[in-house]
Amino acid sequence: MKTIDINKFLQYSSKIPVIDVRSPAEFEKGHIPNAINIPIFDNAERAIIGTRYKQNGKEAAVFSAFDIVAPKMKKLVLNAKQVAKNNKLLLHCWRGGLRSKNMAWLFSSIDIDCYVLDGGYKAYRKMIREELGEKIEIIILGGMTGSGKTDILHELQKKGEQMLDLEALSNHKGSVFGALGQNEQPTNEQFENNIHEKWNKLDKSNRIWIEDESYKIGTNCIPETLYHQMRNTNVLKINIQKDIRVKRLIKEYALFDKKFIENSIRKIDRRLGGQNTEQAISALQNDNYKEVASILLDYYDKAYLHGLSKRDESLIENILIENDDPDYTANILINKANNMVEAKIIG
Repeated sequence: MKTIDINKFLQYSSKIPVIDVRSPAEFEKGHIPNAINIPIFDNAERAIIGTRYKQNGKEAAVFSAFDIVAPKMKKLVLNAKQVAKNNKLLLHCWRGGLRSKNMAWLFSSIDIDCYVLDGGYKAYRKMIREELGEKIEIIILGGMTGSGKTDILHELQKKGEQMLDLEALSNHKGSVFGALGQNEQPTNEQFENNIHEKWNKLDKSNRIWIEDESYKIGTNCIPETLYHQMRNTNVLKINIQKDIRVKRLIKEYALFDKKFIENSIRKIDRRLGGQNTEQAISALQNDNYKEVASILLDYYDKAYLHGLSKRDESLIENILIENDDPDYTANILINKANNMVEAKIIG
C-alpha cells in the first residue's frame, strides 16, 4: 500500500481504476468521475458502526466492523480482482482513513498494488474549490434564447477552440423547459465534480468559451468562484432576429408531448402573466407552435436583458448574425476574439 496526494492520484487515474470504498449513499451524493463503488459497508452497516462508535467507543466500532466485513471478504476481493488493471488500483474513502487502508490491506492479500488517496475524497473536494477559482481567460458566448449558443460552442470546439458546456454537464438546458429530453440532473456536488473533470483537461494558457448562464441551471448551481469569473469577463453577444429564433425553438421543442410543454409553461405562470399563459397554452393545443414560441421569447428576452444589464457594458460586444448558421457564426466569433487579443497587445 502506498499513500499518494490528490495530484498524483488524478494523474494515475487515467491508467489505473479508481475504487471508492465509501457507502453507496456517499457515492451517489458525489464521487470522482469514472470511479467504481466497492463499498466496504452498505448504508445500513455504516449507520450501525457509527452508532456503535458514539455509544461504545472506537474499539467496539472496530469489532463490529470485523463482524460485518468478515463474511464478505471473498466477494470484495473478487470484485477488486475483476476491476484491477495490471494488478493496480487507486483507493479512497472520505478522509483516507481506516476504510480505504483496510481495503488496501485486503486487496494486497492477492497481490494487488494499491495506492490510497491521502486525505481521501475530502482532499479532492478541497482541490476542486481551489482550482475552479483559478484565474484564466474566459470568453462568454452571449445571446438570447433560441440563438443556438450550444451548437455554436460545439462548432468552436471543432475549429480548435476550448469550451466548457455547463448545460451538458448539468443535463439541463437552463430554461424552465431545460429538462425536456434530458437525463436526470446530477447532485450539485457531482455537477461540480463533472465540471472539474473537464476543467482539469483544459489548457489554462489559452482562452475558454462558456455559454452565458444564470447562477442556477435547473437544480444545479455553478460553483461561485467560476461564476464570479464568468460575470466579470468579456462577452461576445450574438444578436439574431426573433423570427429565426422562433424557428429554432419550434424545431427543438415541438417534438415533445404537449402535456410536458404545458406543465413547463405553467411553472412560469406568475412571471409570464395569466393572460399570456392561457394564450400560450391555447396556441399549443391548436398546434400553433409559432405563437407559443413568440410569447415565451418575449418573456425570456426581457429576463436575459435584465441579467445582461448587471454586467459591465464595456465588456460586452454585440455581433449581428443574420442566419442560424453555427459554423459561420463560430468563424465570426473566432475572428472577433483574435481581434480582441491584438487590440489588447497594441493597447
